[in-house]
Amino acid sequence: MKVLVLILQIISALALIAVVLLQPGKSAGLSGSIAGGSEALFGSKAKTVNEFLEKITGWVAAVFIITTLALALI
Repeated sequence: MKVLVLILQIISALALIAVVLLQPGKSAGLSGSIAGGSEALFGSKAKTVNEFLEKITGWVAAVFIITTLALALI
């Protein structure tokens, strides 16, 4: 049982790292405000991908936390 939870935790940790690295950084400064304005005007498909990655990050983080707590209790 412990080995199964440990394998699940390792997989979720690697998945969490991958999903976080796939997300784009937040734009800062003047160029970020200009790009944000053009995306709001013309629309952007990248926004839906970012929302999807945020949801996946939340689910993978939850699995990671649950497996961590399970390993602590075992």
